[in-house]
Amino acid sequence: MEKTVLPVLEYLRRQIDGSLRPNDTTQLEYPPPVWMRLGFRLVSVDAGSATIETMADRDVIGSQLGTVHGGFLAELADATMGTAHSTWLEPGQTLTTIDLSVKFLRPVWRELLTARAAVTHRGRTISHYSCVIVREDGKQVATATCTVMTLSGTTAADRSRVGLGERFDASTPLSAASSGGA
Repeated sequence: MEKTVLPVLEYLRRQIDGSLRPNDTTQLEYPPPVWMRLGFRLVSVDAGSATIETMADRDVIGSQLGTVHGGFLAELADATMGTAHSTWLEPGQTLTTIDLSVKFLRPVWRELLTARAAVTHRGRTISHYSCVIVREDGKQVATATCTVMTLSGTTAADRSRVGLGERFDASTPLSAASSGGA
């Protein structure tokens, strides 16, 4: 069956509404493995905005302080802002976060969290986003901002799914890959 390559925004909308077909694909990997590992679920997307939900549980991703680790909240914000930016990518483009700032407002123990991200400035190469993470009662637990760079040409190709697949064999253990073995 021939693959149908969709724009990222259309692919994500189909993924959310359940109309994604088995032969549909896009230039990025959605959902990425980290989302599956952390339980992230994309619940809405539009051009330059995204909303992700996840259940945060200190028994699974807790810090030594007994609360949900701040790195989890940072990843949630980064994933949401990166997804918002990906909705504008053209074929052959990818992205990278070049700056991320997170402000922690309340501790989290066991909560359904919702992260909402939106563009604050869209540039051809550099764009800025903000994100608010709230718990079920609507109270903010963290806010974040980031700067995202759009990559094109050979820089993008080196980071693409296809580019990685050609250079990196996922079946090779990381210890062997990093030591030059396997």
